[in-house]
Amino acid sequence: MCERIWKIGKQVFNLSKRGLVMGVLNVTPDSFSDGGKFFAMEEAIEHGLQMTAEGADIIDIGGESTRPGAQPVALEEELNRVIPVIKKLRRKIDIPISVDTSKALVARAAIEAGVSIVNDVTGGRGDKEMLPLVADTKTAFIIMHMQGSPRTMQVEPRYVDVVAEVANFLRQQYRCAIECGSDPMAIAFDPGIGFGKTLEHNLKLLAQLEKIRVHDRPLVIGVSRKGFLATVTGASKMESRLAPTLALTSLLRERGADVFRVHDVKENADALRLSEAILQRAI
Repeated sequence: MCERIWKIGKQVFNLSKRGLVMGVLNVTPDSFSDGGKFFAMEEAIEHGLQMTAEGADIIDIGGESTRPGAQPVALEEELNRVIPVIKKLRRKIDIPISVDTSKALVARAAIEAGVSIVNDVTGGRGDKEMLPLVADTKTAFIIMHMQGSPRTMQVEPRYVDVVAEVANFLRQQYRCAIECGSDPMAIAFDPGIGFGKTLEHNLKLLAQLEKIRVHDRPLVIGVSRKGFLATVTGASKMESRLAPTLALTSLLRERGADVFRVHDVKENADALRLSEAILQRAI
């Protein structure tokens, strides 16, 4: 495995031997897996602390659901949901905090509150101010691919060649980010599993990860608890999706994934560390 570096603020992470676990903290009433469970600030803070204790390397905080069919959230509402949580959690933990948003004004407020990663499901397309903002503030940036919007993305998604089209989009947005002044070493990519993709699209992307890697930058993967797991395994209950999620964490680490965005931190961190212990002895 070649050396792969990701710069997050003043920290530099070598992902070649140790992948990162990104714990999901949804401060929303309607997210697909835990909608409303951590909507209240105290519950959100407690969950963030718990994930940190369980081995999370990053906490990813979002105030707008991006589940299929989700409606947009007004700017002020999104700010009111995430900024107080970021500020309070920043005082209690020392690992990087990410904000899951496509609004530049939310990202700016989050950065001022202590965030060092912007995770944008639109890949920088949703707000023309996003790419200049992350460049100017020297913030790490996750460029994700999504066909359509959360409200429409699962309405008959179509591609001629999903792997090539996702790779081309990531390459294009990487170029735009660099032209705006972003440090290439601060950029990571997410193929957007489940975001405007059918089951077959998801499986093809996961099977061909290295074909979508751009300039040897880190790949962020979010498959935790997603619906396609139930389609393949028949595990319709949310708690039944943990085992297939863990299987993918181990498999995809071997296939080159670097950062794993998950809901169940301890279990995924354990699976990742065990997989890496074996992989390092196979070299």
